[in-house]
Amino acid sequence: MAGKSTPIIALIVGIIIGIIIGYGAGLAAIPHKAAAPTTITITKTATVTQTYTATKTAPATATQSPTATATKTAGFLTQKLVIGVTDKVTDLDPASAYDFFTWEVLTNIMDGLVKYKPGTDEIVPALAKSWEVKDNGKVWIFHLRTDAKFCDGTPVTAYDVVRSIKRVMRLKGDPSWLVTYFVKDVKALDKYTVEFILKRPVGFFLAVLATPPYFPVSPKYPNDKIVSDATWGGAGPYCIKEWRRDEILILQANPYYYGPKPKTKTIIIRFYRDASALRVALESGEIDIAWRTLRPTDYVDLAKNPNFRVIGVPGTFIRYIVVNVKMDPTKNRLVREAIAAAINRPELAKVVFMGTMQPLYSLVPAGMWSHIDAFKIYGDGNIALAQKLLKEAGYSKQHKLKLVLWYTPSHYGDTEADLAQMIKVQLERTGMIQVEIKSLEWASYVKQLRQGTMMLALLGWYPDYIDPDDFLTPFLHSGANKWTGTGYSNPKVDKLLDEAAVLTNKAERAKLYEEVQKILAHDIPFIPLLQGKLFVVVRKDVRGVKIGPPMLMPYYTLYKASG
Repeated sequence: MAGKSTPIIALIVGIIIGIIIGYGAGLAAIPHKAAAPTTITITKTATVTQTYTATKTAPATATQSPTATATKTAGFLTQKLVIGVTDKVTDLDPASAYDFFTWEVLTNIMDGLVKYKPGTDEIVPALAKSWEVKDNGKVWIFHLRTDAKFCDGTPVTAYDVVRSIKRVMRLKGDPSWLVTYFVKDVKALDKYTVEFILKRPVGFFLAVLATPPYFPVSPKYPNDKIVSDATWGGAGPYCIKEWRRDEILILQANPYYYGPKPKTKTIIIRFYRDASALRVALESGEIDIAWRTLRPTDYVDLAKNPNFRVIGVPGTFIRYIVVNVKMDPTKNRLVREAIAAAINRPELAKVVFMGTMQPLYSLVPAGMWSHIDAFKIYGDGNIALAQKLLKEAGYSKQHKLKLVLWYTPSHYGDTEADLAQMIKVQLERTGMIQVEIKSLEWASYVKQLRQGTMMLALLGWYPDYIDPDDFLTPFLHSGANKWTGTGYSNPKVDKLLDEAAVLTNKAERAKLYEEVQKILAHDIPFIPLLQGKLFVVVRKDVRGVKIGPPMLMPYYTLYKASG
């Protein structure tokens, strides 16, 4: 999910000192003496490789998980809890929403046929109580529970599921590719049975199915248009009570929810202009949780304060530069190679993020199966190579390459301007590059990015689903990457990704993904920069923070020990 149109990715990183956490090969935080380890909680979750196994071997009849039961509790543990963010809700219509934080909200006001068990990458039943896989993985049949209801009390049926998914396909919003790329047709076999006919077998289809474009929406959503300010929601644990864009979002427990009652009755989300305002709100008691995004130094300071807990979550989110391969001068591959050579990732991680992020040399996160360090062929801060390539491209110290680097000032946190400035410094060390930095607020940024008007743009990505495919197909497949604004298309890459998607053997898939990553490093429509973890700061009495590999916080598990 990038900016989900990102997806998406916030530089939420803070400093967690003396702690190493990771998936597989690991995501490591660099130790820092200033932190007090006893004040920091690290939440460890299942490894990223487990989802593939779970989705590949979906049982013909799934065992219903505790999250899918209709158990009710007598009351709420907490009446109200306030979350502060510097993020924005861009679009409350899952046919159009495609950014990290909006997806987080949608996963709390809507449910899909399946969902992630909080804090893990395990997929469990949700609106579907069981499913069957037929025709060698091309046909999936889901049997719905009969007690699910939308926020207005209207029952959820197979017809609602089909209407909602076909609505996404028809409206062709940014996330629609998650449906159209995989699904040939979807139909209701009866009131509580849904059949998906896929274009080809997809071993990780359950992971795709857990994303918002597949969520059934209230019948109030029109079939023929996107409603960005819609508050009707779906059949999730919460309903929207009030929303004032960029100010406040108030969620109230869904009285008709089929699953366990949320632990907190009312969740209030307050939106802040920057990290400084967010920290003031936390320390003044205005909010209970500071989530996306404080500055790295804030995490160090707050970790020393006995009134707060800093919780670190292993990260599958990445940062990268979008490179427009259709625009002068970046359409010249020599120019793109020179930029890749001049970038110094370890310096970015140390200077801008104080060691809380790690260098990344591919779009596939380190520690995830099939990852290779494809971009290491250019080195880090390899000025000699960059100068050689620039000379070949016709540039010199007298005739400099002029680049424009874009960033968005708040979506990824207050460090974004520092990141852009550091990259400018690194590129200009060649003595043959001149960089102009420009910025736009998130909504305008995404719009211009889609239109292909940006030469170089800083972006981030949170996974849509936990599989290497999600770090390659949305970026590199010509049928899925229109949102990136790169103009990139390579038939060989399309073919490799299509072949990998239908395979069920992980080793065979890995070989194809490794080849794609090598082509990525050759063509350079993107330059991977960093990989990091997420941090959330909570008041000492807050419990139930369960953020897993999808990187989305479930609000329904949150509560205060003090009530």
